[in-house]
Amino acid sequence: MKNNKTYRFILSGGGTGGHIYPAVAIADELKSRYPDAEFLFVGASDRMEMDKVPQAGYKIEGLWISGIQRQLTLKNLAFPFKLISSLLRSRKIVNTFKPDAVIGTGGFASGPLLQVASSKGIPSLIQEQNSFPGITNKLLGKKVNTICVAYEGLEKFFPKAKIRVTGNPIRKDLLQVKHKHSEGKDAFGLIHNKQTLLVLGGSLGARRINQLIEANISFFEAQDIQVIWQCGKLYYDQYKQYNDLKNVQVHAFLNQMDLAYAAADVIISRAGAISVSELCIVGKPVIFIPSPNVAEDHQTKNAKSVADKNAAILIRENDLDTDFQTEFSELMSNDKKQKELSENIEALALVNATNAIVDEVEKLLGNK
Repeated sequence: MKNNKTYRFILSGGGTGGHIYPAVAIADELKSRYPDAEFLFVGASDRMEMDKVPQAGYKIEGLWISGIQRQLTLKNLAFPFKLISSLLRSRKIVNTFKPDAVIGTGGFASGPLLQVASSKGIPSLIQEQNSFPGITNKLLGKKVNTICVAYEGLEKFFPKAKIRVTGNPIRKDLLQVKHKHSEGKDAFGLIHNKQTLLVLGGSLGARRINQLIEANISFFEAQDIQVIWQCGKLYYDQYKQYNDLKNVQVHAFLNQMDLAYAAADVIISRAGAISVSELCIVGKPVIFIPSPNVAEDHQTKNAKSVADKNAAILIRENDLDTDFQTEFSELMSNDKKQKELSENIEALALVNATNAIVDEVEKLLGNK
């Protein structure tokens, strides 16, 4: 221990797993350094963090907040009221909890909370996962003390003096995936000597990937492949019927992500920043199908930066009908190609990101 003080940390971020899991990883590392510290998470009251954070063993408070919709909708009329409500609630939370440092990982809830904390002079840090920051972090960048990023070149969005290139925080259980192959296959009730495809569409699901998998069920069967299909909670009712098939299992969400990665021989995934960072550490052959519906098409940029190094296969949504079966068949039948992709993607992993971010938090506390 650095001193006898009991530290108090607030972490805020959410809306998707890409904001929640980095916050949990940072909290876990802080807890390992400061076992007596107290933690509070702040999220959006109607989003998935309200379930996922308690599952990870932390307390969470919810704000009545959501983003501005791109189209003109009635929800936008409520935005000013939600923002005022969230700022008042954040002020109350900060005044009551009295944090020593506040950490934001993106998502709407982190906006009001970090705004209040930084206005009170509380040491604050944001962690930006993407090569193109969201609106919340762009606004907060002017106010917080430190900005931890995963990509070079973010000076065009943030004050250069505040930027630290750390990489994205990854859950510790993913570092041991290589040694859990058998355990993973057993956990999902899979046949050990049969090739396994893991399909990930993100925490909420990906419509186009789900359509692709449904259209190729018999193709996978013909290739003698078993499938773990995480379709997302928005789509589960639509696809759960495929659980009746012998070699297909459909999940709304995967709570044991480390074992799912461990069980897989090949992975199909979106290319969100956290997914890409995790898959580099997991070191399995990956086919990226980036979402074209995100700001600045940053998923395609994420995927391309890996595929250009011969470390993954990139198929754009528009090319799936013509290219998917050929690319997939070639990969599954080519052990050399699988090994090459695995080794190359693993070489891109930034395994010490979480430690580097918590080192920056400690600097803000005056302990480094």
